[in-house]
Amino acid sequence: MRRLVVIAIPYLWLIALFLIPFVIVLKIALSDTALAIPPYMPQFDISAGWQGIRDFFSQLDFENFVFLTTDDLYWKAYLSSVQIAAISTFCTLLIGFPIAYGMARAPEEWRPTLMMLVILPFWTSFLIRVYAWVGILSNEGVLNQFLMALGLIDSPLQILNTPTAVYIGITYTYLPFMILPIYAALERLDGALLEAAEDLGCSRLTAFWLITVPLARNGIIAGCFLVFIPAVGEFVIPSLLGGSRTLMIGKVLWEEFFSNRDWPVASAVAVILLLILVIPIALFQRNEQKQREAEE
Repeated sequence: MRRLVVIAIPYLWLIALFLIPFVIVLKIALSDTALAIPPYMPQFDISAGWQGIRDFFSQLDFENFVFLTTDDLYWKAYLSSVQIAAISTFCTLLIGFPIAYGMARAPEEWRPTLMMLVILPFWTSFLIRVYAWVGILSNEGVLNQFLMALGLIDSPLQILNTPTAVYIGITYTYLPFMILPIYAALERLDGALLEAAEDLGCSRLTAFWLITVPLARNGIIAGCFLVFIPAVGEFVIPSLLGGSRTLMIGKVLWEEFFSNRDWPVASAVAVILLLILVIPIALFQRNEQKQREAEE
């Protein structure tokens, strides 16, 4: 009984916070826009009994998903979001891996302090941190003033309201999500393996590529997922740092919900976005399970 309760808790959590909200969003995506509150039809009327259920399902259609294929705004937003998220994830990995490696190789008495410094930005509001980058990257901001003081540039660089500012904002914001899982993987690394590789003739760089990187693979993959998934649907950073010229699906989703009040189309956009993110994760987990079974 105790084991059943322990197993049931995460499943109940997923049902309550993922499956039920997803079913609600899917229901709205299959509905039609209406001048009502809420602004979609049909509405499920449980008081009508089975007749209400039959009427509800008889009025459902897929025209909102078909509409997404007729307007190039949506598929361009999807592609742009995936591109920005992928590049930001790569930049985060390039910066986060050396930091995590340095933390793992640091003396044990320094590791808690380094860990605190990594998670310290979370003590400040997310919006405040993003707004701080507005002041740093603007034409009269700290970065341009610093570069002009060094004589590296003669006029301010246009960084704010460009994709570059979005890359900087996403990389800075999600950097701890990349560092922590890689650090957790590298901390368990047995230093004797590197010593054995060097004794067998490997250079430090070769031993790093043959031993350290493969053993940190799970942490790297986890970190990439933790950065890539929220970055695809990011709304605040492209709105504040990217301006109107940066196209991401999170901005399109917000405009459909709150500006156009077209909940069915917005829900269809959200469902497609969820499928884009869930399918690769499911395939990756299936591949990992097959590899574990093969090793056993």
